[in-house]
Amino acid sequence: MPPAPPGTFPRPVRDVFEAQLALARQGISSGSLDGLIGPQTRAALRAFQRKKRLPAGGELDPATRERLLLNVPPYTNYTVTASDLSRLQPVNPTWLGKSQQTVLDYETILELVAEKGHSHPNLVRRLNPAINWANVTAGTIVRLPEIVYTNDSAKAAFVTISLSGKVLEAFDAETNLLAHFPCSIAQRVEKRPIGELHVAVIAPNPDYTFNPNVFPESAEARQLNTRLVLPPGPNNPVGVAWIGLDKPGYGIHGTPGPEQVGRTESHGCFRLTNWNAEYLARLAWVGMPVYVEP
Repeated sequence: MPPAPPGTFPRPVRDVFEAQLALARQGISSGSLDGLIGPQTRAALRAFQRKKRLPAGGELDPATRERLLLNVPPYTNYTVTASDLSRLQPVNPTWLGKSQQTVLDYETILELVAEKGHSHPNLVRRLNPAINWANVTAGTIVRLPEIVYTNDSAKAAFVTISLSGKVLEAFDAETNLLAHFPCSIAQRVEKRPIGELHVAVIAPNPDYTFNPNVFPESAEARQLNTRLVLPPGPNNPVGVAWIGLDKPGYGIHGTPGPEQVGRTESHGCFRLTNWNAEYLARLAWVGMPVYVEP
């Protein structure tokens, strides 16, 4: 088949960034879009290859490239608003300070637009070399990846979490893959539950109860020795979505540090990027099985 003319869609992806984007539009995430081939991108490619019954080598080979299509252009323009700028505020570095804020919102406009584009800040910088990020005004036009989900309306039948792969996947009743997300797991092996759990609650934009006993490495926690309630926001420790499980203290949630998901380990919960946590919250339902595998 001859290559599609420039500007014609759908067409096969042309590079790693376009592959990450086309996968993300299908709910198969490599984490923050960055245009770089790494373990999370290879895992996402393998998930797509298994879904399409292709050899699952995790490479952007010709057969995969031919099946992985961009249906609409890869980029869009986002106009920064006065409302966006009014949201920005520093996040206090201490637990006590965070608990005294009214919201834990974005600190910079780069952080805000990067999350809108599901992107690594470095990618947003590369797409917008003329922008001075220290002095962005209302009306500034930012070029971002265009995230258009092909289907996020169906409910999942169940979710699996691979501890060894640091991957969360959602499936329908016919075991068709609905979503694939990088996932951080507990740092300590004894904090990693294995077996069948169930969704107990789904809470968008949650607050967070800080328990000092969960953070023995924190000198502040040892001194406070009291629980604190931290307000909602994308920089809340559990991000913008909480999917609580029927094992007390455990849940699937977002994070203020999307670039670290799948690369760092948590205190026990399963951590996703904010946008993937929001996506999963739409697929999930109270009582849904979550199978945690070694």
